[in-house]
Amino acid sequence: MFVHGDNISRKEKEFSKDEKRSAYLVKIRNSYEQWKSDNLSLKGPFVDSTDGEVETVINRRVELLNAYKDFIEAKTYAEAFDSRSNLQSSVLEEFCYYLFHDLIASIAGNALIGKASALKSISYRPTSYTEMVKKPCFTIEHKEHDFLIGVNVGAKFQCEGETNVQEENLQIPAVAIECKTYLDKTMLEGSSTTASQLMEFNPNSMYIIIAEWLKLTDNINLKKYKIDQIYILRKQKNTDRKDRLLPTYQKNPIYADVVKHLFLSVRDHLTKDWSVANSEGLKRGFLIE
Repeated sequence: MFVHGDNISRKEKEFSKDEKRSAYLVKIRNSYEQWKSDNLSLKGPFVDSTDGEVETVINRRVELLNAYKDFIEAKTYAEAFDSRSNLQSSVLEEFCYYLFHDLIASIAGNALIGKASALKSISYRPTSYTEMVKKPCFTIEHKEHDFLIGVNVGAKFQCEGETNVQEENLQIPAVAIECKTYLDKTMLEGSSTTASQLMEFNPNSMYIIIAEWLKLTDNINLKKYKIDQIYILRKQKNTDRKDRLLPTYQKNPIYADVVKHLFLSVRDHLTKDWSVANSEGLKRGFLIE
C-alpha cells in the first residue's frame, strides 16, 4: 500500500555506499515520513461524508501532496534519481491509497486496495485428454495495476473424482487506476487495451487514468478509447522533463477540484447498484443508459 515508501527503501539499499545519494535519501525519508504521518492522521473522506466534509479533507490532502511533490521534484533530487527509478512517479500511487483508504474501510474491512496484479484472463490448456480428466489445467494471466480497489477471491479447481487441486488467488478489481506523470497517445492506446481486457472479465469494473500533464493534441478522439475517465491533475500541457526543471517554468499545482471529482466518481461507482435489468429498460424503451 505504501508503494512510494517501498521505493525509497529500495533506493536506500541500492545507494547505501553512495555518499551523495545516501545523504539525499536521508532528507527524502524524513520528508516522506512526515507526509505519510500527516495523511494517516487525517481522516476521511468516508462513504457518508457530506460534500463539505469531502471538500475540506481533500483540500488538505492535496495541499500536503503539492508540498511533498514540490520537495521531491526539486532539481537536486530529480537529477540524482532519474525518471526510470519511479521515485517521483510513485508518489501518485501512494496518494491514491490515502485518498481512498477511509472510504473503502467504511464500506468493507476486507477489501483489496493498493498496487496489485488483477486477473486478466483464464484459459483451459490441457496437453491431452488424459491430462484433462486427471487434473485442472487452467492458465491464469495477471496484469499489474498502479492502484486497485477490489477483492481477493480464493479459487480451487478440481476434476471430479480426482485428488489434484489447483489453488489460485484471484484479484478482481472494481476500480483500476493508472497513474502517469504525463499522458501521450501511445500510453492512452496501451491503457485502452488493458481496460478492454479487464472489462471483458468484469464488465462492472471502472478504469481511470490520472496524469499530471497532458501530451495529446485536439485531434485525438477520446470516445474511441475504452477509458471511463481521464484526469489531468495540473490542468496543464506537458513539456520536456528538462524544461520543467528550469527556474523559469511555471508549474501549475495539482488542483483539489479535479481530485474531488475523482473521489466522488469512484465513490458513486462503489455505492450504486450494478444490476442491469432489461425489463426496466423495456419500460423506458431504451436499454442502455
